[in-house]
Amino acid sequence: MRELYELTTLAFPLLSAAKVAKAAREWTSMPDADGALLGCWRTEMGPLGRMLILRRFEDAASLQRERHRALMSANPFNAGGVITALEMNSYMPFPFLPPAQPAAHDAVYEFRNYKLKPGGLPPTLAGWEAAIEPARDYTAHLIVNMYALDGPPRITHIWKFDSLAQRGALRAAAYSAGIWPPKGGPENILEAMSVIALPESECVDFR
Repeated sequence: MRELYELTTLAFPLLSAAKVAKAAREWTSMPDADGALLGCWRTEMGPLGRMLILRRFEDAASLQRERHRALMSANPFNAGGVITALEMNSYMPFPFLPPAQPAAHDAVYEFRNYKLKPGGLPPTLAGWEAAIEPARDYTAHLIVNMYALDGPPRITHIWKFDSLAQRGALRAAAYSAGIWPPKGGPENILEAMSVIALPESECVDFR
């Protein structure tokens, strides 16, 4: 079985980003913590006052232990006195993609979330697998794509770009060449949401 991912969203007052990021880093570094921290991002476009935290787990048992630790804590993510909402979602990565790598500090990230029609995941997976290599100039910027293990059928993919201008140019070129979006993908999307976020240095030591 492949690795699993958890994407956590913490909501907080707008001026509390650094405090929440520092608290989250301490939480994920505690001796009883499970999982590998891959990045923390604060939202810049889309819903503001959000911290997005991506962690990788070796198996379902370690993910469930960490989920239980948060649910049973009176101070989840060491930020219970600051955060106003907490959401944790479990994911399986697309099987043909490499594992996600830790975030870089000098990049712009896009988080795209698609709710799918019932039964829409298999054709979505097939379309993405066929499109990855032909659209390599664009898909080389894909950090991870993963499908939810709970809640409504949906996928979440994370992209890394040098700038929003680079993102726009790469997407336009792939669309113009007819190699993006993946065949069978858009036909199975019910709702789509995109958020632009920046890495939070208080949460991760960048190297």
